[in-house]
Parts: sequence; structure tokens; C-alpha cells
Amino acid sequence: MTIGKKPVALVTGASSGIGKDFALRLLSEGYAVYGAARRLDRMQDIEAAGGKALAMDVTDDATLSAGVEQIIREQGRIDVLINNAGYGQMGALEDVPMEEGRRQMEVNLVGAARLIQLCLPHMRVRKFGRIINVSSIGGKCAFPLGGWYHASKFALEGYSDSLRMEVRPHGIDVIVIEPGGTESEWASIATEEAERYSAKGAYSGLVAAMVRAPAWKRKMPPARAITDLVIKALKARRPRTRYHGGSGAGMILFLRHLLSDRLYDRLIMTQYR
Repeated sequence: MTIGKKPVALVTGASSGIGKDFALRLLSEGYAVYGAARRLDRMQDIEAAGGKALAMDVTDDATLSAGVEQIIREQGRIDVLINNAGYGQMGALEDVPMEEGRRQMEVNLVGAARLIQLCLPHMRVRKFGRIINVSSIGGKCAFPLGGWYHASKFALEGYSDSLRMEVRPHGIDVIVIEPGGTESEWASIATEEAERYSAKGAYSGLVAAMVRAPAWKRKMPPARAITDLVIKALKARRPRTRYHGGSGAGMILFLRHLLSDRLYDRLIMTQYR
């Protein structure tokens, strides 16, 4: 086994968006980076920058185990795990098939949990590790047409809180990142899913309002706005438990904390008329 001197990071969902930005930035910061995703062909830039690309599907346990085993074989350790793989299953809850809801939970929650299980023994033996779970402001605040997505992210937040208390005595930190709007493929995919399941029928008005809402059309901050939070957390001697950033994140989280459920509902629904 060859043990490298660089800190070692595993980043899931590294084929696009903020996951790719995480991987490239960590390489520039001196990490040995393994970018993981289903689409190897979209991680050539990570390999060109000195990283390694892993074929990994977070719903396929065999690929998760093989990926972690490869990193340990080549590097001897995993210092940082960034659970970023995920997507937004949109559509009215009455319309979205249950198998799609289950898949949302498998990708956004269960896959991350299984990867944590695989990495923790290697972190515990060294009494050090940073686990970064990428949630969303949608893990604290809900919006129409995003029920399964919000369920997965609310669950990831609670999972992270329990995990943080369990592993802290072993020298491992658990950090939650809560992005607001950022420049990525997420919004277009989410809109397509909402239209796929609910563009016709009882909830068509909500979908139409969502598609034409200004918030979905405005220019979003680049991925580095979220990557900066990750780097800040990794450089901190004692990182915060949560960081948020991106378009609207601070204001929306503040209003959700301040308002009652009914006042929050009323405020949000003014955007869907």
C-alpha cells in the first residue's frame, strides 16, 4: 500500500455543478482528490488537473465499496468525504410515482449514509476526518412541488445532527452545507420534472407559476460561492456545524425561522399565483 502525504478527499457528484467545482478547487489547494460520479467522460478535466475519476453510482453498493477500497489501497486513508451527489425530484406529491420518491431518498440520503458507513472506520482509526453533507436551504424550508426533494434534505439534516454527536469523540467533524440558488443544471432539471408529472391536471397552475417565476430565471451566483464555504470549513480548526450561501439563502432561512407556519405558507404562495 502506497500512502501519500497529501490530504485525501472523496467528492461525489463531481461530474457537474458545484461537485466539479469542489474537486477542482481542492486539487488547487493541494489535496489528492477522487471525483466520483456515474459519468466518467464528464470528469476528464478533474483528471487533467491531477485528480482521479471514479465510476460511482450512489444507489449501487458495489460501486461505493469498490471506490472506497481503491482510495484506501492507493492512499491509505480518507481525510475528507463530501457527499454532494443528488438531484431534485419535482412534481406534486399526488402525481409523482412512489418509485420516483423512493429513488429520491436513495440518492439524496441513503447513498450518502452508506458511503459514510464505508469511510468512518478509516477515519476513526486515524482519529481524524471531515464529513461534509451538501444539503440545501430546501432542507430547512419547503416549497410547493418539491415534497420528495425536501423530505430527502430535511432527513439529511437530521441524519447529520445525530452523526455529528456520535463521531465527534473520535475526532471527526460533520458539516452541513446549505446552498441557495447557484449556477448549475439543477433548476432546469427540476422544472422539467415538475412539468413531466404535473403540467396537466389539478396542479397545473402551480407548475405554470413556478416556470414563469422570476426567481427561476435570474442569474445565479457561480459555484465558487458554495466552494468557498467548503474551503472555509476545511481550513477552520473548529468548523461550524452549518454554512449557507448562494442566492436568497440567508433571507429565506431567516424568514423561515422568524415566521409561523401559516405566515410562511402565505408568503411563499404569493409567488405561485
